[in-house]
Amino acid sequence: MKVLLVNGSPHKEGCTHRALVEVAHTLEENGINAEIFWIGAKPVGGCVACGGCSTKGACVFDDVVNEFRQKAAEADGFIFGAPVHYAHAAGSLIAFMDRLFYSNGRAGEPNVFKFKPAAAVVSARRGGTTAALDDIQKFFTISQMPIVSSRYWNNVHGNTADEVEQDAEGLWTMRQLGRNMAWMLSCIEAARAAGIELPAEEAGTQTNFIH
Repeated sequence: MKVLLVNGSPHKEGCTHRALVEVAHTLEENGINAEIFWIGAKPVGGCVACGGCSTKGACVFDDVVNEFRQKAAEADGFIFGAPVHYAHAAGSLIAFMDRLFYSNGRAGEPNVFKFKPAAAVVSARRGGTTAALDDIQKFFTISQMPIVSSRYWNNVHGNTADEVEQDAEGLWTMRQLGRNMAWMLSCIEAARAAGIELPAEEAGTQTNFIH
């Protein structure tokens, strides 16, 4: 089993990376392969609502989003991490996730996220962490992804990676998140082995507020 951890910070080895490393090490200790994927420091454009992904099966902007989606198809779980900017998750990660999740499964190809557990991790100098967690977790709830929690909100504090190293409680929270993710994946694997099927889905319909 494998978990992909997304570093949505422009700093490759900054505070967010330090938090994700703690989770990744714990996953490995519990028999789960872990890979940290950095979205990079280049600007990531948001979705322009062109609809091209509905026929192409991928985002029309062929960049880090499509690169990650190919890896995501082989993953069993996900952790998306970002720093807090102006009391919300960094815009580069949100733009990345907007295009990633919207283009996923749009042209009849398999949905690479549905029913796979996910978690959010955020880092901040001081405030805005819970709002940033909410930003990220909304992608999971609309995609039928079980959310993995820890013993506290999944955040660390510090202005540098060295300062995060001093956040003993934050790193404790990251380690528990890794254990909880490993446990969730083991439960899913056991259910699959026991013949328990995924939830049934009905066709349903979409409406808006005027009819």
